[in-house]
Amino acid sequence: MGDLSGVLADRVRQAAAEGTALVLRGGGSKDFYGRRPQGEVLDLAGHRGIVAHEPRELVLTARAGTPLAEIENQLREHGQMLAFEPPHLGPGATLGGTIACGLSGPRRPWAGAARDFVLGARIIDGRGRVLRFGGQVMKNVAGFDVSRLMCGALGTLGVLLEVSLKILPAPEAELTLVQARDAQAAIAECQRLAGRPLPLSAACHHQGRLWLRLAGPAAALAAARRQIGGEEADGGFWHELREQRLAFFAGDAPLWRLSLPPATPPLDLPGEQLIDWGGGLRWLRSTAPAQSIRERVAAAGGHATLFRGGDRDQPFHPLPDGLARLHRRLKRAFDPAGILNPGRLYADF
Repeated sequence: MGDLSGVLADRVRQAAAEGTALVLRGGGSKDFYGRRPQGEVLDLAGHRGIVAHEPRELVLTARAGTPLAEIENQLREHGQMLAFEPPHLGPGATLGGTIACGLSGPRRPWAGAARDFVLGARIIDGRGRVLRFGGQVMKNVAGFDVSRLMCGALGTLGVLLEVSLKILPAPEAELTLVQARDAQAAIAECQRLAGRPLPLSAACHHQGRLWLRLAGPAAALAAARRQIGGEEADGGFWHELREQRLAFFAGDAPLWRLSLPPATPPLDLPGEQLIDWGGGLRWLRSTAPAQSIRERVAAAGGHATLFRGGDRDQPFHPLPDGLARLHRRLKRAFDPAGILNPGRLYADF
C-alpha cells in the first residue's frame, strides 16, 4: 500500500491499447450508485495514505484510496472536519469514491457541496497520462476548473490519484432541536429561519417532526434556541440520517433522490418522503413509474435520481440535448478510448 500511481497508469495505458473497459473501485461502498459497472476491476484501495495535512492552512491532501474514516480521524485530532459532511454508506468508503460520487451530507446547504472544497487533484486520464489540476490554495484556478469537474463524474473522466481539500475547524458545540410540524409547515419554517442570522447547520423533516441542528459557540446556540424553540434531542440523529440508517431507508422499495428549490411545497407522489437540506433535498421511497416521478419533479423545477434499488438502466435524470453533447465531448477529451467506467453515468458514455 502507498503510492501506486505508476502501476495504475501502466494498467490504464494497457487497457486503452487493448480496448478493455475498467471498473474503478476503491472500497466498493457505493457500487449501488449509478448504472451497473461493466468491465475489469481496477482496484484503487491500495493507493492510499495522507500525503499532507496543514492544520494552520486548512488544507489536506490524500491519495484516493485512503479510507474516509482515516481522514476524519486525522482531522478530529486537530479539531477540524470535512465541512460537507460526506456520507460513507459502507465501512470501505474512500476519499476517491466520495469525490467521484460527489455526495454531501446534512450540512451541505449551510457549508457547501463536496465540489466546493476540492482545491486540486491528480488523475490518470484515459490515455494513461498522469495529470495535475488545481493546487493547495483557494486562488489557484485560471480557466476551467478540471479538479472540481471530477466531483460527481463517477470516474468516467479519469482515475483519481490524489485530492486536495479545504478543511474547516469543527464547531465548538452542537445542539439538536425538534418541533412537531407537518411537511408544509416545516418547509415554511425552514424558509423563515434561512432569512435570519442563526447558526443552523442542518434541517430535516420526517413523520411530523422537524429536526434542526445548530452549530457554533455555546452562547450563540443558547441564544438561537430561545428564538427557535423546540425540544432538545439526541444529535446522533444526523449521523443516522447521513448514513441512511433511519427506518425510512430500510427495505427494498426504490429510493429516489429529488433535488428541488427549497421552498417547493410537498409533492403529491405515491410513497413515503423525507425532507432534508431545509427543503432542497427530498428522499422518496416509491414504486411509481420513473417517468411519472421525473415529470412531476421537473414540473416543480427539479430533477430526480434513482439513488438505490429499482431499474438501474437510467438512474440519472435525462440530460437536455445540448448538455448531453457537452458531456460526450468531455468524455472523448479525457477518455478517447471510452475505457473508464463506461456507461456508469449514462449509457452512451
